[in-house]
This record gives sequence, C-alpha cells and structure tokens, in this order.
Amino acid sequence: MKMIKVYLSACLLFSLLSIKVFGQQSAKEIMLKTRDVSKIQGLETVASLKIIDPKGRERVREISMASKLTDNGKTEKRVIRFLAPAEVKGTGMLIYDYDAASDDMWIFMPALRKTRRIASGERNQSFMGSEFSNADLAAPNTEDFSYKITGNETINGVDCWKIESLPISQSIADETGLSKKIVWVGKEDYVCRKTEFYNPDGELFKILICSDVRKLADGKYMAATMQMENVQNGRKSSFTMGQLQYNPNVKEENFTVAYLEKL
Repeated sequence: MKMIKVYLSACLLFSLLSIKVFGQQSAKEIMLKTRDVSKIQGLETVASLKIIDPKGRERVREISMASKLTDNGKTEKRVIRFLAPAEVKGTGMLIYDYDAASDDMWIFMPALRKTRRIASGERNQSFMGSEFSNADLAAPNTEDFSYKITGNETINGVDCWKIESLPISQSIADETGLSKKIVWVGKEDYVCRKTEFYNPDGELFKILICSDVRKLADGKYMAATMQMENVQNGRKSSFTMGQLQYNPNVKEENFTVAYLEKL
C-alpha cells in the first residue's frame, strides 16, 4: 500500500510539472503577451493615413505620432497630430492607455481652439472619417474580454493562433460596438496579424490586416502597416508608418493637453 501511495504521488507530481513545463499557454496568456510585446518605452514616427472609398478614390493625411510608457509600464501615453492637408492640420489626439482601467482620450480641434474629452460612448465612432474607430487607437483592456483558442491558421505565411474574444458584459459590448472579435496572433513574435470585428448583430463588419512587422529595442515588435476594411460599405483605411524612432527619452510634457493645443 505504501508503494502504491508513493507511485501515485510521483505520478501526480509529474503531471503537475508537465502542465507547468510542457502545457500550452492559455488564450488569455497569449493576449497578455501580445499586449506586452507592443509596449515600447518611447517611440516617435511620421505616418500616413489613407482613406479609400468604394470607388477607389483616396484621401491621404500625414500624421506625427509619439508614445511613452509611464507608471512602471502600466500606462502608455500617446499623442497624435495631423500635419496635412490644410483642412485637418493641427488636429490632435491625446490618449492615456491604461492596463486595468478605461482609457482617457482627448481631441483638439484647431478651428474651435478647444480640447474636449472623448466620452466612453464615442469610442466606437470613426477616427477622423476613417474605418478605424477611436477605440482602435488604444489596446483593449484585457480584463474586459474572455478568450478562447479556436484553432491554428497561417496568415500571410505566419503560423498563428486563432483566438475568439468576447466582451464580458453588455456595457463593454455597447462601449466597443462589438459582439466579438477573432484575432490571429503570430506564434513566434506574438504580433496580431489579422482581426475580424463583429457588430452587435453578430455580423462581420470589419477586417484588420497587420503587416511589415518590425523588431524594435528590447525584443519589442510593431506592425508598421495596418489596413482596416469595412466589408459592409466597401471602404478601406490604412496606417503606414515611416521610420520607427525608438526614443525612451521622449519628453513627458509632450503628452499633455497643453502640448496638444500648441499650434
């Protein structure tokens, strides 16, 4: 009997070690790492935002962007300023992207010379007439969703986990305007390669494709090109970043409403 107990104890210990050492990552662990690899101590870049209507006609905006991690990496501050064309020049957004709280967002309209906070009910609205929403400009709070691995697929030659993401409450669904997301995450670098967005009726309405993934300092990664297609109205929008300048010393005062209002 003693030998049986010892054998069973050994089997139990081996099983626990196997789960820890050899077990697969959970969907939530993958999504947490996806968020972590995109957190960069400081970054500056100039990007273009291209808006394409169903007939293929294009509008292009030039944008400067900067980001900085604060609060021991728990908050990512981001400032976006439109440089051209003239009708949007000077328009800016300030975003405080928190790990475990609702994000803060402000928008400055130079014609009004006024900054206003973007309410939570406006997060699912269009960003400057594009197919990106205001919510797309910040990483979603991981705790606001439940996750499940539903398969493995290859996206543009990259082996990915396919993960279903569901809002944990109706209020989160209302704020994001989503009933679910399906995300494809690269197994090697944990970078999101594709996301499908489903509206409150459960219908697919947007597809995000991320490409030109670049490795930055400290093992961080970023997709330099992001294209959002609205499959319901035929419109597309894309962000294309130029040189990604790693700068951990980007100035703190650049991430304030006062800086946003400088013309």
